Amino acid sequence: MIGELRSTVIDCPDPRALAAFYSELLGLPLLEGDSEGDEWVVLGGPPGRQPRLAFQQAPDLRPPTWPDPELPQQFHLDVTVEDIEAAEKAALALGARRLPGEGTGWRVYADPAGHPFCLCWE
Repeated sequence: MIGELRSTVIDCPDPRALAAFYSELLGLPLLEGDSEGDEWVVLGGPPGRQPRLAFQQAPDLRPPTWPDPELPQQFHLDVTVEDIEAAEKAALALGARRLPGEGTGWRVYADPAGHPFCLCWE
């Protein structure tokens, strides 16, 4: 092993707003010590302790248009939930929007900055 994963970093126009969305969606706390104003915000725990998501400012970001390949999804998060109907309602209330696509045990959404993510059950 050369190293260990520290964080998954997501480009977005407004890091603090997108971090707030994912903090509510995933129950990860904001790490004030690892955040640098509105340009870099981190959720989670110390490196190696629990999942960490970081958000960095990218003012000219062209959000994905999944499933249109013109602007591909680039990455996505799978979020496990117990009750898909309750989870969908809560995610939409936070600012997510439903995208085309679902299968046995998953549905596709976009976060407020347009990045796809899936709510998964089973």
